[in-house]
Amino acid sequence: MSSYENYTQKSGNYDKTREPVGTEIIVGCFAHAPVPLDRMRVLDAGSGTGSYSQALLAYVGRIEAVDLNPGMLEVAARKLAGPRNEGRISFHPARIDELPFEDAALDGIMINQVLHHLPDEASKGFPAHRRVFREFARVLKPGGVLTVNTCSQEQLRHGYWHYGLIPEAADALRNRYAPLDELIEILDDYGFSRRGRFVPIDATFQGESYFAPRGPLDKEWRDGDSVWSLVTEDRLDRALSLIQKLDERGELEAYVARNDAWRPHIGQATILFASRE
Repeated sequence: MSSYENYTQKSGNYDKTREPVGTEIIVGCFAHAPVPLDRMRVLDAGSGTGSYSQALLAYVGRIEAVDLNPGMLEVAARKLAGPRNEGRISFHPARIDELPFEDAALDGIMINQVLHHLPDEASKGFPAHRRVFREFARVLKPGGVLTVNTCSQEQLRHGYWHYGLIPEAADALRNRYAPLDELIEILDDYGFSRRGRFVPIDATFQGESYFAPRGPLDKEWRDGDSVWSLVTEDRLDRALSLIQKLDERGELEAYVARNDAWRPHIGQATILFASRE
């Protein structure tokens, strides 16, 4: 469960502007597991509304979807009722650092844009992150594949045009993301062999909706990016007022283009590929 986002409230809107970025990369990583893709048992850690599970079910044998938020699990279970009835996916209301699985039970694990929701302390070396990866190491079979979908600090600074509207919240969000070098160090510490790092350059988490200049004026649009949960009411009012003023002056599209200039070169997400030693 997120330490700052009310996903019970936002679960109904989340899928309206949210895309499972990087699924083709994740499938490619899982193809390197010791067992064939169609026989893999995969954990979707912090599965949310099940968008990544839905995308991966076309390739893997079975998915164990774990999330602590009942609203998100309800949406996912409804969306994936067919595969659930076929026994291809199960939903587990559980913490990702206390997984309901036996040791070495899983062939693959994916965690997608979840780690920044942990109640963690960067100054102490991200102990909550460490508990999660220690648990992943416990439940993953030797040779099993782990994919970590996260954001680099550069992507968080320059990959989202609207973050310039809410700089304090953007800074707070960036501080919740473990830098990639620290994540890699944690993987090493818990017995994971690093095998690759990939950036889906062309993809945006909100799909085509991301490019809507007036998007932030709509609560449904804002519900597609958790950064807005870190925005104070006063700053939100100022951000929305600025959009309206830029729009009235005919300058809004230019503002978006200027603040989106780096994203086509750096992307919005980074996927780390590792395997259990």
